[in-house]
Amino acid sequence: MKYLIFGLGNIGDEYLNTRHNFGFQVLDEMARKSEIAFQHKRLAFTAELKHKGRILILIKPTTYMNLSGKTVRYWMQAENVSIENIFVIVDDIALPFGSIRIKEKGSAGGHNGLTNIIEIIENQNFARLRFGIGNEFMKGQQSDYVLGNFSKEQQTALPERIDKVIDAIKSFACNGIQLTMTYFNGK
Repeated sequence: MKYLIFGLGNIGDEYLNTRHNFGFQVLDEMARKSEIAFQHKRLAFTAELKHKGRILILIKPTTYMNLSGKTVRYWMQAENVSIENIFVIVDDIALPFGSIRIKEKGSAGGHNGLTNIIEIIENQNFARLRFGIGNEFMKGQQSDYVLGNFSKEQQTALPERIDKVIDAIKSFACNGIQLTMTYFNGK
């Protein structure tokens, strides 16, 4: 079985450790722990990981967050993977820092990356994991907040939270979305 794991973010050093690049951070850590490297391919950096008989293709789009749909559509077609076997990792300001919310389908919930994916693939029935980054910003400062770095306190807690998300990705591939939601939501 083959799975496409999309970690959303923005390319470029200025975005490297920002809250909005949480999806990239998760996949980077997953690749590091598995001792695999990303390669620059069409519309993305990709790495292939084998886990318990499954193939997980880790994908970091190079189209920037708000145009992620183009990458998702291309790789679904190129790898001939159905929508049931894709999993998208995104940041979410509507959730408290560190919280995880997994859904098997649904609206974009105001997230521009998810909005673009839904528009481009013309379907919202794909699994996604939203990671809470909090919303500690003044009115009109949302962009600066999501494109800013995690606080020192958050950076201390981040490795453990990233490990939990990696566990959720592996669970999705091995156990399916329902059991993964049951186990990880609210953790």
